[in-house]
Amino acid sequence: MKRHRSETFEHTISGLLTKRADLFQEGANIRARLAEIRSDIEAVDRALSICGYKGDLDAAMPRARREVMFGKGELTRAIFDELREAEGPLTSRQIAERVATLAKDEPADRRFITALTRRVSKALRVQRVAGAVVMAKDAEGNVVWSRAG
Repeated sequence: MKRHRSETFEHTISGLLTKRADLFQEGANIRARLAEIRSDIEAVDRALSICGYKGDLDAAMPRARREVMFGKGELTRAIFDELREAEGPLTSRQIAERVATLAKDEPADRRFITALTRRVSKALRVQRVAGAVVMAKDAEGNVVWSRAG
């Protein structure tokens, strides 16, 4: 059996572009459905209030599992790796964007990057107290971080 190969990968590229478009549409559909669910929950909450329910609605909900992004010490190691490879001081957001690629997440997801930036900032503040990193301000007044020593 003789295999045929394309030198230009035009069929592969076409298939991948189609798959990418399908996934993008699926993500949009999921976001729309999530918005519908949030709206439905708000409507149920209003109905409960109208019926005279006075309890704590959040307390009555089952606890959601906490999403663990990094194992113990993994984020701190990733931060130090990025600071070691950097040519100069970095902001918490710059570090978070670089670490996001390690977490296999899409750096363009603003909500994820914002949450990760808060975690990076917290980890850096802890390391600053320990004397492992140095905080400074750049020309625009932004806080930047570098390794101590």
